Amino acid sequence: MRDLVTDLLESERLASPHAALHREPTDLAALVAEVVAALDDAPTIKQNLQAGVPVRQLDRARMRLLLRNLLDNALRHSVDAARPPEVSLVQTAGGAIQITVRDFGTGVPDDQLPHLAQPFHRPDTARTREGGGVGLGLYLCRLVALAHGGSLVVRNAQPGLEVAVLLPIPCD
Repeated sequence: MRDLVTDLLESERLASPHAALHREPTDLAALVAEVVAALDDAPTIKQNLQAGVPVRQLDRARMRLLLRNLLDNALRHSVDAARPPEVSLVQTAGGAIQITVRDFGTGVPDDQLPHLAQPFHRPDTARTREGGGVGLGLYLCRLVALAHGGSLVVRNAQPGLEVAVLLPIPCD
C-alpha cells in the first residue's frame, strides 16, 4: 500500500505543469550499472552501455525510478524466457541519449501497446497486484521522460517487449 501511495504521489508531482526536477550532473552509464547492481537477488541483465556517453543534467532520483521500473518489468516478463533482459544506453548521431530495455517474453497484443503507459492499465486482466503491479510503472516512466523533455516508446520486439526512452540534447 505504501508503494502504491508513493507512486501515486510521484505521478501527481510529475504530471503537474510545475514539476520541479532536481537536476545534477548524471553519468547515465554509471547510474544504469548502479540500478542493475541494486536489484533484488542479483538477476542477470545484459548491459550494452556505449562508452563515452556524456554526463547530463538530469534528476538522478527520477531517472533511477525510471530505470528501476523498466528493469523490474523486463525481469517480471522474462521469467520463462530463453534470454535475460537487456538494457542499452547509446548516444544517437543527433546527440540525444537513448535508453532501451528489452525483455524476451511473450510481448503484448498489438492493440494494447498504445495503452501501456497510461495510469492503471494492465494488458492482462488475469494478473494480480502481486504478480504484475497496479499499472503505474510505465506511466511513471513516461512522465519522467516527458519531464526531461524526452519521450517513451513501447513496441513488441518479437519476442518480447522493448521500451525506448529518448532524452533530447540538451537535457537541461
